[in-house]
Amino acid sequence: MHAYQSAFLDLALQHEVLKFGSFTLKSGRVSPYFFNLGRISSGAAMQTLGRAYAQALGDAGVGYDMLFGPAYKGIPLVTAVAIALSEQGRDVPYAYNRKEAKDHGEGGTLVGAEPRGRVVIVDDVLTAGTALRQAVAMLREAGAEPVAAVIALDRQEKGPRGRSAVQEMEADTGIRVIPLVTVQTLLDYLGGGGAVDGGVIDAIRAYQQAYGVV
Repeated sequence: MHAYQSAFLDLALQHEVLKFGSFTLKSGRVSPYFFNLGRISSGAAMQTLGRAYAQALGDAGVGYDMLFGPAYKGIPLVTAVAIALSEQGRDVPYAYNRKEAKDHGEGGTLVGAEPRGRVVIVDDVLTAGTALRQAVAMLREAGAEPVAAVIALDRQEKGPRGRSAVQEMEADTGIRVIPLVTVQTLLDYLGGGGAVDGGVIDAIRAYQQAYGVV
């Protein structure tokens, strides 16, 4: 496990981004864990999170020219990642979108740098993938080339068509999806750190056996 993954999971537990128990998902499945990156709400926590994203992106070896954050959660995330990259000596332009087009001033839905070249999309999680698909279409329409998306967690869970949300996204859009951690990473972390009791780990493993992708 990479140091940035451990730091990210430490952060997720400290800020209750990651909770354990019994949670009914939109799919109707009852999950033994729940993940909500919206719990990150302080400057120091966002700094740590941005650095984790930047490290995951660097380790992935993807070539890119700019970043894009889909509204709304992607906006603070893409800002934090751009700042983290600047700490590494790379000043990367970024943009984001409005949910509704502005009808005065400069107008339009895109804010920030003009979309160009190879773009990495920065977002929190991938469930149905609607926001990411919209971002891909928006960027392509603007003349840019989306090449990858960085997300926090890959649940590695089967959807209606038997593939995970990440697998569906990669197949449908042709872009690469880079998670900071997967459920398997989470299990490795929990198994080695004593952060939770063994029953939680067993419950997650049982859930993945029932619904996880290979």
